[in-house]
Amino acid sequence: MNDIVTRIEGRAGRITFARPAALNALSHEMALAIEAALDAWRHDPAVALVLIDAEGSRAFCAGGDIAAMYHACKAGEYAGARAFWRDEYRMNAKLAEYRKPVVALMQGFVMGGGVGVGGHASHRVVGESTQVAMPESGIGLIPDVGGTHLLARAPGHLGEYLGLTGARMGPGDAILAGFADAFLPEAKWQGLKAQLIATGDVGAVAGETPPAPSLAPLLAEIDAAFAAPDLRGIVAKLEASGSDFARETLKVIARNSPLSMAATLELVRRARVSGTLRAALTLEYRFTWRAPELGEFLEGVRAQLIDKDRNPCWRHSVATLPVAEVAAMLEPLGPEAAIWEDHP
Repeated sequence: MNDIVTRIEGRAGRITFARPAALNALSHEMALAIEAALDAWRHDPAVALVLIDAEGSRAFCAGGDIAAMYHACKAGEYAGARAFWRDEYRMNAKLAEYRKPVVALMQGFVMGGGVGVGGHASHRVVGESTQVAMPESGIGLIPDVGGTHLLARAPGHLGEYLGLTGARMGPGDAILAGFADAFLPEAKWQGLKAQLIATGDVGAVAGETPPAPSLAPLLAEIDAAFAAPDLRGIVAKLEASGSDFARETLKVIARNSPLSMAATLELVRRARVSGTLRAALTLEYRFTWRAPELGEFLEGVRAQLIDKDRNPCWRHSVATLPVAEVAAMLEPLGPEAAIWEDHP
């Protein structure tokens, strides 16, 4: 398909996002194409490694293509969205579990579905333009595509902060939080690609000193607030702090879906205990499967992407959100909602 290009060049299986005008947004068909390529190359001796990159300077992949999903769900047709998430999550796990090296070169925006591709590569390279984020709480979702697994592994309670606020990470912060491994100036990427294609040797991936992470000086303050046991407790800690950071963070929390933030908090903490990507994806799917029909996904997308009034009408505030409603979104699903195949 034209939106994503898969081919073998030299010793590399290559996957390239090719819809830069749409910020390389990931569609269902693109997710299936990535999975098909991974399956085809799994036992191919000609492929020593997989190289994932993207056309255009603005984005590696700015997220899932949810506009069409919104219109279908608005009409009460939920099966397509659920199938997309199921197939995408299966692909995410295959990337993370791949037995050959996977190198992802991630420039510009890397959000949502883009994190689900690049964030699970074995060698994750960022450049000076990289901006990584999981902003799903702003549209009534949760950081999915294994995002809660990545957030759970961030130092301290940085993962809770990033998941609830959707804060953007530049290259230094992405490495600090565990969403990337190496920084390399983007002017050197073509040379790296040529080496990888010619040799199939992942040892060619050698980073340079990244920009200083802007979040590092805030880690103690983040931990102090985001270690609180629940969303209300986090808000109370921030209100009591009164710092500039706390005030700005409270503004962001006030804009996002309380239901999504409370579920995100629970999912990140469960992922920290389980420690496995598949367990995190399974739990994430419970929320996203229900989100169009029972959650606030449609209202969030309407406000942010359809009407663009940036004024979502969430059902509850942080103070009034029922704990039972959060729990209901995370209840186990029936066997018809299974993600995994018999063989990974």
